[in-house]
Amino acid sequence: MNKYLLLSIAACMVFASCKDDDNDTPSVYPAEWSAISINSDVETYAGGRLGTSFNSSADAYEQPTPACETGDLAAQFQKGEYFFERDFNTNTDGAFTGLGPVYIRSGCLYCHPAYGHGKRQDRYVASDMGNGYLLVVYDKTTDAYLMSLAGMPQTKAVAPFKAPLNEDLIKVEWKTITDDWGNKFDDGESYELIYPEVTIPQEAYYVPIRAKRDGAIVDIDISDVEVRLESTIGVYGTGLIDAIPDDSIKAQYLAEEAKGVSLNPAIWAGSDWASLYKGSDGNSRVKRYTYALTRSSLADGPGANAIWNITNVTRSDRRYHYLDLQGTIYATTSSQDPEVQAEFYNYFPEEKTSAGVEADIYRYLIGKGDDENGIDPVKAEMTDANFVSFMVWHRGLAVPAARNLDNPQVKKGHELFRQIGCSSCHRPSWTTGDDDIQDPNASKLCNNSNMPRYPNQTIWPYTDMVQHRLFMKNDIRTGWCRTTPLWGRGLSLLCTGAEERLHDCRARNVIEAIMWHGYSSDSDARWSINKFRALSKEERDAVVAFIDAI
Repeated sequence: MNKYLLLSIAACMVFASCKDDDNDTPSVYPAEWSAISINSDVETYAGGRLGTSFNSSADAYEQPTPACETGDLAAQFQKGEYFFERDFNTNTDGAFTGLGPVYIRSGCLYCHPAYGHGKRQDRYVASDMGNGYLLVVYDKTTDAYLMSLAGMPQTKAVAPFKAPLNEDLIKVEWKTITDDWGNKFDDGESYELIYPEVTIPQEAYYVPIRAKRDGAIVDIDISDVEVRLESTIGVYGTGLIDAIPDDSIKAQYLAEEAKGVSLNPAIWAGSDWASLYKGSDGNSRVKRYTYALTRSSLADGPGANAIWNITNVTRSDRRYHYLDLQGTIYATTSSQDPEVQAEFYNYFPEEKTSAGVEADIYRYLIGKGDDENGIDPVKAEMTDANFVSFMVWHRGLAVPAARNLDNPQVKKGHELFRQIGCSSCHRPSWTTGDDDIQDPNASKLCNNSNMPRYPNQTIWPYTDMVQHRLFMKNDIRTGWCRTTPLWGRGLSLLCTGAEERLHDCRARNVIEAIMWHGYSSDSDARWSINKFRALSKEERDAVVAFIDAI
């Protein structure tokens, strides 16, 4: 078995993405990134000794980590899993109450089939299993989300309310496009590139179309609105990402800056952070989750956020409904809707007061977590204990072990992946720190004593945790996208029935994903794709085999 010395990332953090033109070879690689041989004993443990599962069957993404299989955590994991797998409802009591008044999905599995990546869709229907798409609706003048919709817009509502967007009118069209090489390698092998175009007509909007410009919220024309799709990624391994020290991520940014790599000025500027995530507890932490890098700690990360806003299930620290970014536009529209007024007391007789139906609807919708201005707080629908169980499950999901690393083709792909520069952005490994649980919420429900932890583990997510730009046709909003971890993705077809990649599932296989990286001459990865194109068919297949193995 071939071995190589695992050098300290911190000791050799020189990034390999600086180039003078598309064909330049990066000047320096960290030794372990460019190592020719696989250390199977180490790399097989993709999530380290505490975070790896050796289940490679159709439920590979659903396994608990070894750190989560002992003591009370095992029972908590199973309990938390219920909240991911079951739909919420409109009952007024019970563990799964809380759906609405407007919502995105009634449960988590619709977006994360088999706990994995969402599937490519030809239509936008929230109840389609596997539809992991979230609508990104924004002002193309400012690249900022519309203020009259939630950041993740809802297309479902509980009677008598109406959805902010009518999903029946949303059109998803897939178009083909040809790259600079005619979608063909020099040896004749061809591929296809497709991308989505999404249109939402003005009549689909229940709320007015408003955006923030120059500090004021104003009505804008439908022609100023852009729509994109962003798909969910797998939820496994997110607890391990949480355990990477902030200082290590900062060292990565410093190394990339030193090599002249373009970095998002909204995140990084002048050898330090331009922005950090500030929790309700007043503390700040490095952003590490979501394509747009909007979240830091897992306790307030995409999962903790989604169990609240996707289904609109309130809890003790979020006793208010997720409605729109302004906070009042949907409530005002609904409260003045004669059809909603006519039915409101039939559904909510307990809300009737002498103030009148418009005021009662508004107060019901706008309730915050205090009684300021006489507005009662919304009832907490998810208990603290249930939320903690959900987070034990979320933080306790294992990464599937890497597979077939001793296969000659996979070994060759491992070598080529590093030689052609893929590891520049898809950094192979990280080392976790002490993994002291960081909970940015004032309630501090998650802590070292009640969560699974992963201290001092070598993990292999294959991401640098940094945003880059590929300049794809109908690209992601702002163009900046965090490098998505590659670990476990080779099992997607087995686990979910689909293997789409990239932020909107435009790549239906690994080759399409690779070639989208080089579609634009401005892409941060164009130089690496030129090297990939220079490989033989046998070598390209080896790179794909390696990516599928990790």
